[in-house]
Amino acid sequence: MPDDREYMKRALDLAARAIGRTSPNPVVGAVVVKDGEVVGEGYHEGAGRPHAEVCALKAAGEKAHGATLYVTLEPCCHHGRTPPCTDAIISAGVKRVVAAMVDPDPRVRGRGLDLLRKAGVDISVGLLACKAVELNEPFVTFKTLGRPMVILKWAMTLDGKIASRTGASRWITGEEARRVVHRLRDRYDAVCVGVGTVLADDPALTCRIPGGRNPVRVVLDSNLRTPQGALVIGRDGRCLIFTASDNREKRERLEEAGATVVRVAPTCAGVDISEVLARLGDMGILSLLVEGGAQVHGSFVAAGLVDRVYAFVSPKLMGGKTAPGPVGGPGATHPSEALPLGDIKVVEVEGGDLLITARRIRGD
Repeated sequence: MPDDREYMKRALDLAARAIGRTSPNPVVGAVVVKDGEVVGEGYHEGAGRPHAEVCALKAAGEKAHGATLYVTLEPCCHHGRTPPCTDAIISAGVKRVVAAMVDPDPRVRGRGLDLLRKAGVDISVGLLACKAVELNEPFVTFKTLGRPMVILKWAMTLDGKIASRTGASRWITGEEARRVVHRLRDRYDAVCVGVGTVLADDPALTCRIPGGRNPVRVVLDSNLRTPQGALVIGRDGRCLIFTASDNREKRERLEEAGATVVRVAPTCAGVDISEVLARLGDMGILSLLVEGGAQVHGSFVAAGLVDRVYAFVSPKLMGGKTAPGPVGGPGATHPSEALPLGDIKVVEVEGGDLLITARRIRGD
C-alpha cells in the first residue's frame, strides 16, 4: 500500500538519526498510525535507552489502541536492559504491525512476530527490507558472521596510488572528500590504522564535524612501536593498541599515556586480525573503519575479512613504479581469486573527487 511505504520511510528516517550511537544495539525507528494520522513516533537513541516501539507507543498514548505500528526491525521478545517490546505492543492494543525486516539476533529471529500473531496482531514483514538491512549493516553483519563489520577506506589518484614514491600522501583528495571521511568516523564505532601510519603521519583519528562523535581508535602494532606521545592515544581512554609483544615496559609506558594495550596471537604479517575483531566484538564494537596503509588493508583482504569499501579517487596521475597502491600483502595469484565486489555506487564529491562505494559479494 502506498501509505504503508510512506510511513515506513518515516520510520527509517527516524532510525537513521541514531546511526553510530546505539551499539551493540541496532538502530530502530517506529511510527504509530491511526485512521490515517500519525499519533506517535520514536527511535532508539542508545543502548539502555527505551526502544523505538516503546517511545512511539508512549507518544501515542490511548490512541495506540487499534492502531498500526510501523517499525524498521522486528520487535524484540526477550529481556535485556529493557523489557520486551512485544509485551508493550500487546498491552497497548495495537491491531497491526508492519516490520521492515526480521531481527537477525538469534534471541529474536521471528519469535517476536510469532508472539504478536498468537496475540491476534496482524503482521506484515518485508516492506523496504533492503533499506532496513543497509541501515543496520553493522548489526546484521555482527549477528550473522559473529564479528564487527569491516569497512576499508582509502584515498588514491586515478592511477591507483595512495602516496608518492617518497611516501608523501597529504593531500591526495580535497577538503570536501576529507569532510566525508569525518562523517564516516562519526557513523562507525571504531577506526583502525597500522603502526606504520602512526609513525609516518601521527594522525589523531578524531571526528572533526560539529556534533560529531569520536570513534574508538584502534592501532595494529605487533612490536609496540607506537610513541607515548602519539596523537592517536588522546586523553579520553578510547585508544586500543593490539600487539603480539609481551614487552612489559613498553606496555606500561603506553598505558600510562592513556592507551589500552591488548595482546593477541602473532602471525607472520603481524597480529591475528580475526582475534582483533573477536575482541572488538566482545567490547560491543559492531563496525570498524580501516584507514590503514596498503599493508593493513592487505591483511584484511588476505584474511577475507572485508565487507565494504570506500575508495576516494582524485583526478590526478601520480606515477612511479614504487608508489604504493591501496592494498598490499601477497595478493591474488590469479584474477579469479580477487575479492568480488558489487552494489557499486559512484558519487562526485564537491571539488572534483569521486567516491566509489562497493559491498563484498558473498558466496560463502
